[in-house]
Amino acid sequence: MSKRILVSSIVGAVALGSVAAGGFALASAATSPTLENGSARYVAPSDGGAGSFTYTVDVRDDSGVRDLKVLAWPASSKLDPTEAEMRHVESATCRSSSDETARCTYTLKVTKRQAADMAQGTWYVSALATAQDGDKAFVSRAATFTVTH
Repeated sequence: MSKRILVSSIVGAVALGSVAAGGFALASAATSPTLENGSARYVAPSDGGAGSFTYTVDVRDDSGVRDLKVLAWPASSKLDPTEAEMRHVESATCRSSSDETARCTYTLKVTKRQAADMAQGTWYVSALATAQDGDKAFVSRAATFTVTH
């Protein structure tokens, strides 16, 4: 075998190995969405009108944000939803603040009748974020708030 063919083969193998390693590094660099600066707030209804529940959070992913599912539930219920169950709940409204970040807000009006049926005390918010590339992040207790009548 000539030295020229041997050197070409080695250079080709090194180049191919570098491309494969680079592809692996890119594949492993993908990250799951993150939820930051989340807050939940409950306002009881008054004689003047309905109350509300609002959950706001900044969702970030390197591919962008596709969706955020939100569920509020009373601690006394022992509900503790799973990621699979979260796929079937309502979505927040997400507005992009950059290519990688969106501010997501979920708001629910609460009537006096609904408030009367709500368990008082501690409530949790579960959240399921989905990135544009399909990656998901589930946070079973993304926020806590208190319901009082």
